[in-house]
Amino acid sequence: MNYPQKNNSSDKIAAIEEIGDNHFTSSCETPLRKDAFDTNDEIKIKLIEKHFSEIMNILGLDLTDDSLSGTPRRVAKMYVKEIFSGLNPVNRPEVRLFENIYKYKEMLIEKDISFYSMCEHHFAPIIGKAHIAYKPNDKVVGLSKLNRIVRYYAKRPQVQERMTMQIALDLQKSLDTNDVAVIVEAKHLCVSMRGVKDDTSSTITSHFCGSFENEKDREELFKYLQLTSE
Repeated sequence: MNYPQKNNSSDKIAAIEEIGDNHFTSSCETPLRKDAFDTNDEIKIKLIEKHFSEIMNILGLDLTDDSLSGTPRRVAKMYVKEIFSGLNPVNRPEVRLFENIYKYKEMLIEKDISFYSMCEHHFAPIIGKAHIAYKPNDKVVGLSKLNRIVRYYAKRPQVQERMTMQIALDLQKSLDTNDVAVIVEAKHLCVSMRGVKDDTSSTITSHFCGSFENEKDREELFKYLQLTSE
């Protein structure tokens, strides 16, 4: 999706609004500056705390109130250590493989993996679940690692389509198999809380690799997940 260059400020604002209401993403990679990790976490927390205090001040909130005085620090720590911790590659979970001693070659499915993410266009929550399937070769992985990989990519400002692809491509490489499928179902609070204020809709994205590109394997997966391909 290409957007024309805008010359005046009203057109620029209109373009920003247009992108913000669409699932626009520039690539499969999360957009990061090259110096993203030159600053350590503690300094980031202090800087975010300072700027979030200013946001609260602009909104007219009284930061001398006991209930609000610690909010900037809490938000800053939450951003860096928790909900955006997936930005830093040092936090990627180690994926250890084990010998496939049972010679299991059929699809293995981990369904209903819960996650929380943040929409990168409005910094509003995305709440959902992911379903993962893969066909092992000579190695298998502990099931909890699939959950951890999902949550690693969720813990960053995201677009659901990108997150779905990131999980699938990581698992292909980590599990040493081309046969990977990822389906993500999510509710976007940027849709529920603002804009059209639709509290009932949800978004489903998928990425099928290897044998899962075949209709037969997809139908089998949908049957296990109790989804329909129609």
